[in-house]
Amino acid sequence: MEVFYYMVFGGLGLIVAALELSKNNKDRITTSQAFTSFKNNYLLVYSLMMAGDWLQGPYVYYLYTTYGYGKGDIGQLFIAGFGSSMLFGTIVGSLADKQGRKRACITYCITYILSCMTKHSPQYKVLLLGRILGGVATSLLFSAFESWLVAEHNKRGFEQQWLSLTFSKAIFLGNGLIAIISGLFGNFLVDVATLGPVAPFDAAACLLAVGMAVILSSWGENYGDPSETKDLLSQFKGAAVAIASDEKIALLGAIQSLFEGSMYTFVFLWTPALSPNDEEIPHGFIFATFMLASMLGSSVAARLMARSSPRVESYMQIVFLVSAASLLFPIVTNFFISPPAAEVKGGGGISLGSSIQLVGFCAFEGCVGIFWPSIMKMRSQYIPEEARSTIMNFFRIPLNIFVCIVLYNVNAFPITIMFGMCSIFLFVAAVLQRRLLVITEKSKSDDWRTSMKERGDIETEPLNEDD
Repeated sequence: MEVFYYMVFGGLGLIVAALELSKNNKDRITTSQAFTSFKNNYLLVYSLMMAGDWLQGPYVYYLYTTYGYGKGDIGQLFIAGFGSSMLFGTIVGSLADKQGRKRACITYCITYILSCMTKHSPQYKVLLLGRILGGVATSLLFSAFESWLVAEHNKRGFEQQWLSLTFSKAIFLGNGLIAIISGLFGNFLVDVATLGPVAPFDAAACLLAVGMAVILSSWGENYGDPSETKDLLSQFKGAAVAIASDEKIALLGAIQSLFEGSMYTFVFLWTPALSPNDEEIPHGFIFATFMLASMLGSSVAARLMARSSPRVESYMQIVFLVSAASLLFPIVTNFFISPPAAEVKGGGGISLGSSIQLVGFCAFEGCVGIFWPSIMKMRSQYIPEEARSTIMNFFRIPLNIFVCIVLYNVNAFPITIMFGMCSIFLFVAAVLQRRLLVITEKSKSDDWRTSMKERGDIETEPLNEDD
């Protein structure tokens, strides 16, 4: 493997280590022992849940090919997963507000374990069922656990700022360290232990079962609004009204859909971008490098959120602009650097253009690492508790539609057009983030003036000249 890969990986590793070791009191949040125990319990469960997810990712496509399915059939299976997440996942995820977030988290474990079991069958209909179950599980993973955490955190009376510590640690572990370990473990099961491509799915099912046992034994139940007896349709209407009536929630949903849509598109595009002529590249090592870059981003986010300034709404504008610029690298290199000769197909190392793109992609993954804990913090501030899971799943509807469209047309457009589209979406996200900042600052200013008037520090009426 080329020295360049080791240089990028080693450089990112040194930066992450330096950031973690150089933290001072300003970068740390003083908490209580009760909160530390609560946080560690959640991080254990979240890490097990993410390990169960990450173990499967690298081997889904490969497993389908070993069963003899072509690109078209596999594409339909993936579309079924995202479509299921949009339709069934939204309904099941929304039930968490009414039936309980703990129950929803347990449902995630059971659903994903069943999805893993279907991978033992080469039958297309069984695999399709597995993708549908996996889509439902994905919706629960990205809504139920966060909803339970926020509600339980507030119920126990912990300070609001401490939530950011849990968010940043969860992303640092779940989307960084656990992803790297899961990738290496999956590689060991398949290539070293030669247990076959189904082995990572069996390992994922075991980890999910362990996590479910921890949830059953140590988590309490919480709800959105147990006093309400609304049916599911009423919940959907209430969530839609909340989004339509509060510009902050609507902006947050649009920002999330634009960023995550670009992120999922990037997942499909980075391999052909780095190996346009099917050059041999170490996919597993590059994936681990991306996850290390994400860890770097979450470490930076932890420092930013530990301080009162800059606000999340402020620095996220810069994050979106940097992410938009980083996905322009394939377009820039295509125009200014000669592409490698086609005769090197199937061989050779990474080209100069691909090397530059790899650096840009690492910058994008760093932005992803900052995005996740930051968007979690904003959601905890602006989304009403009584409909948190429902609204969060509403946010995923346009995202899943977008990803399905991209999957269906992934070969219809040149790769540079696809990256350009993602860059435009991220720039729009930066504009919307600016609007969100303006609204929240105005709201804070109005709240301050109201508070001062109530205290009598500001005259409610202008003074007359005779007074």
